[in-house]
Amino acid sequence: MHLIIMGAPGAGKGTYAEGISKYYGIPHISTGEIFRDAISKETPMGILAKMYIDKGQLVPDDVANAIVEERIKQEDCQKGFLFDGFPRTLNQAIEFEKVLEKIGKQLDAAINIDVPEEVIIERIVHRRICTKCGKSFNVVTLPPKQENICDDCGAELYQRDDDNYETIRKRLDVYYDLTMPLIDFYKSLNKLVNIDGVGKKEEVTKLIIDSLEAL
Repeated sequence: MHLIIMGAPGAGKGTYAEGISKYYGIPHISTGEIFRDAISKETPMGILAKMYIDKGQLVPDDVANAIVEERIKQEDCQKGFLFDGFPRTLNQAIEFEKVLEKIGKQLDAAINIDVPEEVIIERIVHRRICTKCGKSFNVVTLPPKQENICDDCGAELYQRDDDNYETIRKRLDVYYDLTMPLIDFYKSLNKLVNIDGVGKKEEVTKLIIDSLEAL
């Protein structure tokens, strides 16, 4: 399966992507992961991306798409992939379709996790992240077994500086402006799978997989 997962900040993309990745035996690839991988391996596109990042600038769409192309040609993507956080803009999505066509692949589905804004804000404000493995928790809906300690690796949890009401509002505005057009784009390609993201992790993950299996 060749998939992408979309949704506003705090919609649970990373959480649900874990279950989808495991079910289909495909890598869950985040934008940050592919950038870090390309930079650490000092690929031509990774070196170029680092130049922009070091200057505090956004990586241009053509560079981002080239890094994605490098990533999906790797061995672990032969059975498929699940991109989380890419594409972020309509232009990236259009170019991504061209990249896939170029290498003889096509996107099976664009999963959109739909969660009401008020739920998203509450999720993010109460979110805590492991300092070591990056696993996310929610002190209200998905608390760790031991307060402020990661269930998986035992490291301390922390709250991101930008996980506050004011910053969340700004991040949502950026999402609506840049990413919402992707929903119409993938709908026009008949690849959009809308999912109600309110519910228990296991229930929503099953709903996603059942929807994909029905395609």
